[in-house]
Order: sequence, then C-alpha cells, then structure tokens
Amino acid sequence: MKRLVLAVAAVAVLAAPAAQVSAWGSTGHRLVGMAAIRALPDELPAFLRTPGAVADIGELAREPDRWKGAGQPHDRERDTAHFVDMDDAGRVMNASGPAIDALPRLKSEYDAALIAAGTNVNDAGYLPYAIMDGWQQVVRDFAYIRVLNAAEARETNPERRAWYRVDRERREALTLRDIGVLAHYVGDASQPHHTTIHYNGWDRNTPNPEGFTTSRQTHSDFENAFTSRVARLDMVEAAMPAFSDRAVDMNGRIATYLRTTLTQVTPFYRLQKAGAFRDTDARGAEFVTARLGAGAAELRDLIVLAWRASGETTIGWPAIKVAEVEAGTIDPWLSMIGDD
Repeated sequence: MKRLVLAVAAVAVLAAPAAQVSAWGSTGHRLVGMAAIRALPDELPAFLRTPGAVADIGELAREPDRWKGAGQPHDRERDTAHFVDMDDAGRVMNASGPAIDALPRLKSEYDAALIAAGTNVNDAGYLPYAIMDGWQQVVRDFAYIRVLNAAEARETNPERRAWYRVDRERREALTLRDIGVLAHYVGDASQPHHTTIHYNGWDRNTPNPEGFTTSRQTHSDFENAFTSRVARLDMVEAAMPAFSDRAVDMNGRIATYLRTTLTQVTPFYRLQKAGAFRDTDARGAEFVTARLGAGAAELRDLIVLAWRASGETTIGWPAIKVAEVEAGTIDPWLSMIGDD
C-alpha cells in the first residue's frame, strides 16, 4: 500500500518512500466539524443545534483516523478512503485513469477502471465514494429520526410511545457518530494533499518546472504542526462560503468539490516555496483558514441536503414513505419494530 500511517518521529517520515498522515490532524478536523454544526440553520433537528452536539461532532470528526492500527483487512480497506490521487488534469492517478467528474457509480466498477489503467485502489484511494457513502448514511439516519419524531408525538399507546422515545435517543446518538465520520472525509477533501499525486512533496516522477519541494515532510508539517499553530474557530467560521444547494446530482457535487480542492495544489506549493508555512506566517494562515472554511461549509451544506432528502425516502420493512408518516396517514409501528 502506497500510503502508510507514520509515527511522529521524523526519521520514520524520512525513511518512508511515500507517506500518509492524518488529514488536517486533530485541530483541523475538529474545527471543520464544529464550524459546520454551529452554522446549521433552524430547519435542522434541535438535537444537532446544541453545544453538546458541536463538541461531540468536533471529536467524532477525528474518528476515522482513530480507527487506524486495528490490523488487516481493517486498515487496508479504510486507510484508502481518506484520499484520491488525481493528476493535474483531474484524472485519477494518470491520464488513463477515470476522470473525477465521470466516476463509475459503484466502487467495484471504479476498482476495475483503475486496474485497467495500470494501477489500483490502494494507490489511488477512493475518497469520493467514502463521502457519498457517508452522506447516504446520514440521509438514512435522518429519515428514521423524522419517523420517530412524528410517531412519538402522535402515539397514544404508552408502551409504544416509550419505545419510540428510546429508539429516537439511540438514533440521535448514532446520527452524531455518522455525521462525525462524514465530517472527517469532507474535511479530508478540503486538504489539497488528499486530492493529488503530489500528496507529500511534488511527485518525483512528473515534471517540476517551478522547482517545488519533494520533501516527504511537506504534508505532515503543513496539516499538523502549522495548522495547529494558526487555525482558529472564529476565523474558520468567517471564511465559510454561503450555503449552496447547487442543482446537480450528489456525485457531481462531490466531484466539483474535489476538483476545486485540486486547484489549490499548485498555490500550496508556491506558498511553501516562499516560506509561508513557517512559524505563524499570515500568508500560510490565510491559506489554511480558507481550506478549513471550505470544508466546514461543504459539510454544513451536505448535512442540510441530507435532511431535505430524508423527507423524500422510505424506511423500514415493510417499506413506508417518510412523508406519509409525517403527514399522519400511516402507522409506522410494524415497519419500525419489525413484523416478525
């Protein structure tokens, strides 16, 4: 596997031919999660818009990095979710790889396309699919929360109402966890190194006309040490773009988000060459803040869009429409508790 979890020691970084460290480190991931939740509009459920939820999702946004080290196959499958290595034209790995805005619908098809291009998913990563999977899970969570809220409010049977209440509390806790996981991958996708073949120093196998660094410490020094020195929640919040419900399918939206981050790779290396990521340089701080703000805004938008999409789906078995439960035209009890 091309990208390996590194020890903090510099000697380990220097010894590895290629390296993967935790995108943004703890500071960056916390700030993306916290800023996004603090910016949620009133249409979102109240349990998400509390100081406790802000703190929980800030910590849970670190969770996929904390999974690491469990062993195989756990680590090999999950570590490659954190990145997608694109060339400068937006094709995964090389000119024969799939274009980021024309990816196959299924990850298995993506894997096959990479093999046909002479590479594999362990080298290329599958971050777009991790974001889509995380978003779809949150849609499902929200759909159940809608049903539980509606059912609990209308139920007259005390035992059933008590079950709805407890299940709603379970689902709220699970939703916080799932949003935290989504937050991590959305945060990864705002970090330029997680979208490029130049992920830890400029790729030595490609032209380097501007003489960018090829140091294997580039990635870690930027997203960990420098980011932890300069990143502030209030500045990240101020850098967040306004809400966008861009009228494209979710795959297209994710591709656009990743392509936008890819455009920041060369600007990063120019800043790095100019010494902007030393100490608390204002140029580097502005770059970090803008990238974290972009990640927080995208996470906020995806959560809002997941909430809206959840009202248009079905839940349970037998499957019932969420909208019909909320309208009071169907009793969800059997679909929620199970008909066996």
